[in-house]
Amino acid sequence: MSETTEPIRSHGVRITWADLPEQVRAWVTGQVGPVIEVLPQQGGFSPGTADRVHGERGSAFVKAAGERLNPHTPDLIAREIAVLDQLPGYAEAPVLLASFDERVEGERWVGLLVEDIAGRHPHTPWVAGEVAATLEALRALVERPLPEGVALPRLEVDLARDLSRWPHLLADPPADLDLWVGDNLHSLADRALDAPDRLRGDYLAHTDIRADNLLVTATGQVRVVDWPWATRGAAWFDTLVLLLNGRLLGGPDPTAYEGQLMDLGASEEDIDAVLTGLLGYFLHMARLPAPTGLPTLRAFQRAQGVAVAAWLRERWAT
Repeated sequence: MSETTEPIRSHGVRITWADLPEQVRAWVTGQVGPVIEVLPQQGGFSPGTADRVHGERGSAFVKAAGERLNPHTPDLIAREIAVLDQLPGYAEAPVLLASFDERVEGERWVGLLVEDIAGRHPHTPWVAGEVAATLEALRALVERPLPEGVALPRLEVDLARDLSRWPHLLADPPADLDLWVGDNLHSLADRALDAPDRLRGDYLAHTDIRADNLLVTATGQVRVVDWPWATRGAAWFDTLVLLLNGRLLGGPDPTAYEGQLMDLGASEEDIDAVLTGLLGYFLHMARLPAPTGLPTLRAFQRAQGVAVAAWLRERWAT
């Protein structure tokens, strides 16, 4: 995955354990006992807390947020609770231990407690061994179709709006548009027209594969965490997103892994269409005001747009 001089880190600005309302902290201690140690975790863009909590009766990982931090974050945590409650065992997702969804002093707070998986995020820039281990973990997610009873959104429906942003860009191109993108604006828009339909499938898709949503255990196994965006869709999408993260954060040459996309059922046309749809999404979103409580998100989206544009430029040149 191509080397970058200053990798963009995917992180936001989080509250801490001490910032949680007493009612939320009491819920956690009711599960793990009096708290002995709290280890704040970095990564992700939620403004809520993300802590490893060690109590007298056990340990757990806790995420919690109130609607004043960001009006959408409690819904996102609630969505993850619903996902974790029904994922098949082969996903090896963190086990859901408890959940919280109550009004605290007039404000909705949502939290989840999952098993504390001993591990660390992959090294970035990426290293070859951890790329291979992550690819193996992603392949395990799609070794079989999702059971019919797992009620997840369809990937092509969930991303339909995101992958259809090119009309906004055609009507009002960003002032700082990349020259290659500007020269190919209409061709790119045409290529992305059927991007959502190319994501149809019946396999488990995490949809948000990044280094900060992965944990490397002591044995070198990679566990996928942070599941709110899970969907039912194409078997190759998560691997595509992983290769994008590698282009963004650097490491081994990602072109060496592109064959795995075809092994999982993608055609060259599928890859180009979905990458082009993602490019339109990142370019459009990067120019919007930052959402409440997420001051670093737009810069990260901009950096992803640069990485996707470079990838497409390479693909179109061959």
